Amino acid sequence: MASLTSQRTSDYKPLLLAFCIFALCWITLLLFAGGFTTSIKAGMAFLDWPLSNGSVNPEGWLTESDKMAEHGHRLLGMKIGLLSIGLLLWTWLREARPAVRTLARLLVLVVVLQGVLGGARVRFDQLNIMSDHNLVAQTFAVAHACGAQIVLGLLVALTLMSTRRWIEHQGGLIAEVPASIKRWGIIACISIFLQILIGAIMRHADAGLAIAQFPMAQPGSLLPAYWNFDVGIHFTHRVGAVAVLGILMILLGKIWGHASTRKALGGFAIFIGLVLVIQIYLGALTIWTVKNPYVATMHALIGAFLLASTWALTLLAHRPLKSE
Repeated sequence: MASLTSQRTSDYKPLLLAFCIFALCWITLLLFAGGFTTSIKAGMAFLDWPLSNGSVNPEGWLTESDKMAEHGHRLLGMKIGLLSIGLLLWTWLREARPAVRTLARLLVLVVVLQGVLGGARVRFDQLNIMSDHNLVAQTFAVAHACGAQIVLGLLVALTLMSTRRWIEHQGGLIAEVPASIKRWGIIACISIFLQILIGAIMRHADAGLAIAQFPMAQPGSLLPAYWNFDVGIHFTHRVGAVAVLGILMILLGKIWGHASTRKALGGFAIFIGLVLVIQIYLGALTIWTVKNPYVATMHALIGAFLLASTWALTLLAHRPLKSE
């Protein structure tokens, strides 16, 4: 056993970084596939799981859009599982840093849990359990959507910790990142995650058009004319968007207000600002296009990008960075 791990080092490994980036590309496809499956309501294209109509190559999945979306999502999930196992083995054999090996183990565990949650969403659907409501399956679906963000966050952390910038940080460190930036980074990550949670509840409750106008909820008013669960969760998502906007503006303003953090983290701040603008536009466009499935899916995907980039910035803020 010791001989297998005798080649562990803590130095920069470009091939490991490339593998992490490759995994990030695959999870982007998986997030799009999962979001699109929800957007076109294809989550129950197959009533069984883990197989699809009893097969890994079910009839019609390449020609029928709902089956293609759902089975493609399952196949991409399987590929992410294989990639996570690859990362686990690679880091266990070659990576000396315990934190990186721990993240790789967590990644595999969360990916397995994701698969179980996705399967439970199918197995406990009202079409299978003959229930008069679908709350159980929707709960699993929302948990599955949020779990995807955790998988993405773990992959982002592994990728960031595999970069030369993260590893070769000894000597010539910049001044400590102000505590307020670290604090607002954590607040921003939590607020975006909660906003994604609310959005997932809204999507799986099919409440994306419960308020059919934007930016007003009704002519002349920001408040809806009536209230029920669908309207309430939709309105909460809109309020959450305003809260996330405010929190991110505070975070980015604090980063830009310090010369050292502007130099070290300014690129991330600009990127997050651009993603935020795109996300706001896609949210409005989802309403204006009467929830076009591609627009709605991109809104969900860019929301994941916003969380991932804010999470990466926050990790960097908690890590001393090497100056020029």
